[in-house]
Amino acid sequence: GTHRVRAGDRWHGCGERHPAGRHHHLDPGELTLVVDFAVLADYALFDQQGKLSVIGIFRHVVVGGFPAMHPRTHLVLRVRGRRTEVGTHTLRIRFTDPEGHELVGGEGTVQFGEPPAGVTDVEAAAVLVFDVPLPRPGQYHFEVAVGKEEPVRVPLSTGSATPPSGLM
Repeated sequence: GTHRVRAGDRWHGCGERHPAGRHHHLDPGELTLVVDFAVLADYALFDQQGKLSVIGIFRHVVVGGFPAMHPRTHLVLRVRGRRTEVGTHTLRIRFTDPEGHELVGGEGTVQFGEPPAGVTDVEAAAVLVFDVPLPRPGQYHFEVAVGKEEPVRVPLSTGSATPPSGLM
């Protein structure tokens, strides 16, 4: 069946740029909201200053057999927008199998706070934790959409481990 984003998933938004962040601004011709990056990781967290740390980025998992579940998969996102985007926007997540069927899905919101004077872009980051079902080997995707923008696809491929020869 379809799973939903769990209540334990964490959302974090901030209206200021972190010193380690990218400093270019959105071009007038660019989309209003942009998923700056989206990665899968073993773990991610925000420190007390709001800095994001991501550990163990991956795009492929090896499992012992199928069907399988990859527990506590961290989907890490950063969304940027113009200063005019201050406020709340819808965030939609879908995890799809190789045929495009939704296995995990959910909807939430991302909040852009008012940036400091002189800052023209706003950004927000999110860490979402999923137990990802993997019914068979193949190419899966997380689809991330903010507001009315086209979704960004984050690939996840999977296969099974081959036991060493001569062992049963």
